[in-house]
Amino acid sequence: MATANLAGHFGTVTAKPVSQYTAGMVDQYTATYYIGSTYYGGSIPDAVPAAFYQDVVATTRPVTWLADNIWSLANATGVAQFQNKYGWDPTASYFEANGSVGTVTQVTYRDQALTRKVPAGQDGGVLRPAVMSGPGYPAVTQLATARDTSTGTDFPWAVRSGNLTYVGEIPFAYVSESDRIIAFQDLLFDSLAPATAERHRAMMRLEDISPNSDPAQLRAIADYLAAEQIPYGINVIPVYTDPKGTHNNGRPQTVTLVQRPQLVATLKYMLQHGAVLMNHGYTHQYGNTANPYNGVTGDDFEFYRAHVDASDNVVYDGPVTGDSALWAQTRVTLGLAQFALAGLPVPRLWTTPHYAASATDYKVFAQNYTARLERSLYFSGTLGGSTADPNRFIGQFFPYVVKDVYGTKVLPENIGNYEPEAYNNHPARLPADLIASA
Repeated sequence: MATANLAGHFGTVTAKPVSQYTAGMVDQYTATYYIGSTYYGGSIPDAVPAAFYQDVVATTRPVTWLADNIWSLANATGVAQFQNKYGWDPTASYFEANGSVGTVTQVTYRDQALTRKVPAGQDGGVLRPAVMSGPGYPAVTQLATARDTSTGTDFPWAVRSGNLTYVGEIPFAYVSESDRIIAFQDLLFDSLAPATAERHRAMMRLEDISPNSDPAQLRAIADYLAAEQIPYGINVIPVYTDPKGTHNNGRPQTVTLVQRPQLVATLKYMLQHGAVLMNHGYTHQYGNTANPYNGVTGDDFEFYRAHVDASDNVVYDGPVTGDSALWAQTRVTLGLAQFALAGLPVPRLWTTPHYAASATDYKVFAQNYTARLERSLYFSGTLGGSTADPNRFIGQFFPYVVKDVYGTKVLPENIGNYEPEAYNNHPARLPADLIASA
């Protein structure tokens, strides 16, 4: 799913288990990506069809291979033939530090040092390609370099020879804003759109604006950004609620946009001076319960349940009670009505509160908005068309616009937000950190 989402930047994506491969399929597509997530070898029988191995070495179209079973391709092709065609030998390769794991902490790509922070005991390692030397072997291009901190040595993290690109791991686990996933995200252009002109652009938004926000502060920000000619998004929550009076001396409080005409006037002023209106939930919290903090708008999840464990980690618990397409659509409809009552335009962009919702909810958002600007959750079962498993998912963020597996355009949020204080085992994130990630 993660690779399919990224490839959705370039066009229509077809994703299948490799067991469903039939002869000639690689030549029906611009490029092929094989995700070696299941190890085959020893007592584990190989489930890859022989036709796939044959077509990979025969095609002239780009093929990218991630992680496991590249040695099976060499064995199926003939090791000598593989060496002569590609210039390296997967059967003589090994995972870094002779099998020990958790030692690769840096990947360098295009002179940028990227982090790799996989916890010890959770790391499957990175394959160290055995590149051939001597006359007659084709050149192997080293696309990115891994640093083995246990020995202080470098080795190829990604290589290319001919039309075959190999990446020594599946780089979607334990990612961050400065992670080696950036290298893989960029490499997709080589096989899917190599003529793309390089551009470096930024998107900015102001988050958690609600009827409780300070109009004077927002107007000052608007004037500054207009003076700098910087367009931006404004994430507006149409209803502010504090059901337990956490910030109101113990008295419950709920405020709508209509009840704050000065704020509404400020929002209209912002829209006239470079802002784009975005919807950020209905109340950005869930009922009268702590989810996970205090039930206050902007603090809590709205479309997903969560709690804080004894180690101060936020733990995702699954969809909210009563989650359904009707429930999610009702929240959206109520929120849009509040914008209309306040005389504001209909927002066409959506950001999910705290970046968490069920697969059902995401499909509802897709029916109501042109695009989402956010990070998202993607659930097991989605690619195969079966019911999404609410307890098995991957979180993902993008460096460019994609069309994801929910069929929705997603605008990127990959730099993170300013956070001056550490919380829930997340360190403070200061302006210098944002700039470094950019």
